[in-house]
Amino acid sequence: MARSSDTVTRPSLGTWFGRLLARSDVQSLAMRLPVTRWMARRDGQEIFAVVQGFVSSQVLMALVALDIFDHLADGPMTARQLAHRLGVNANRLAVFLHAGAALGFLRVHRGDRYGLSRKGAALRGVPGLADMILHHRALYRDLESPESFLRNESETELSGFWPYVGDAAQIGAEQAERYSLLMARSQRLVAEDTLRQIRLKDVRHLLDIGGGSGAFLAEVAQRYPAPRLTLFDLPQTRSTAQSYLEGVGQSDRITCTSGSFAQDPLPAGADAISLIRVLYDHDDETVHGLFAKVYDALPPGGRLIISEPMSGGDRPDPITDVYFAIYTLAMGTGKTRSAAQISELLAASGFVQIAHPKPLRRYITSVVTAIKPG
Repeated sequence: MARSSDTVTRPSLGTWFGRLLARSDVQSLAMRLPVTRWMARRDGQEIFAVVQGFVSSQVLMALVALDIFDHLADGPMTARQLAHRLGVNANRLAVFLHAGAALGFLRVHRGDRYGLSRKGAALRGVPGLADMILHHRALYRDLESPESFLRNESETELSGFWPYVGDAAQIGAEQAERYSLLMARSQRLVAEDTLRQIRLKDVRHLLDIGGGSGAFLAEVAQRYPAPRLTLFDLPQTRSTAQSYLEGVGQSDRITCTSGSFAQDPLPAGADAISLIRVLYDHDDETVHGLFAKVYDALPPGGRLIISEPMSGGDRPDPITDVYFAIYTLAMGTGKTRSAAQISELLAASGFVQIAHPKPLRRYITSVVTAIKPG
């Protein structure tokens, strides 16, 4: 009988097929055969799209940083006209504009003029998107050397940008305001998708934990006139929240309370609690502790609403498992979880009737709801 160390394990069919496809002669043959040509061409295009991804993102960064979309809002312009207005090299700008057209953000018109495409106009109309694109400079720098990033050789820039990732007591008012305003600009889309997936007609009192500027509760207030609304966040965010709520005319509807969910007890009296883009800022231990506090604060039958981008889990998602997963990793303590992982944490904390409605736009947010038994 052969010894276990001498046992030869045959490669699986998938492994064998992968080795076969990795051969250059097989790839060359695939491009010659009509049956496989489409597959080889598609795979090649998709691979190259990833290879050039950094250049594509930098083209978009340039268009946003130079306010190209705003300059073209009133009509098409030539590269030379734009360059004169912006004070940049016309020949170089023309290349970037043409690249922007190739990416679908601009349109080429007669007379070498460039105008907004439908996608470019839509980008201009998405609240906070331009701010997030510009903010990505920090992420680019963190990923400049993926090897160093994976070895965790130095502190990332993003871990210093997001104040909520570190010690809450050390967060200054300026940091908190920067965080809250950036989140507020994109919170509207999150609120819209969340409120399309849930109903709050029976809620008497909604407590939003970590709500920053109050953008989510402001959207709730516009749709539901009856429930009490309470915002709970760090003391450093209170002035920003009050200013924002006054600006949208909801300061009378929403009560702002201060505290840290990691260190302080949660306000009592709410029959529903929301966590909007909160969990993915924190590790499992922090989330488990937060769930325990939420469970204690809710009455029997009370409801928990979670909304944030979520991993595809066993079926990796091309957006949440690429962009959000890497972004939260760079934050230092963040983690993009799947709905199944969040559900497991909820069940371990005692919650029941855990539900995950089908997301409207996974790249915006997904929702998980749960009930405290009683």
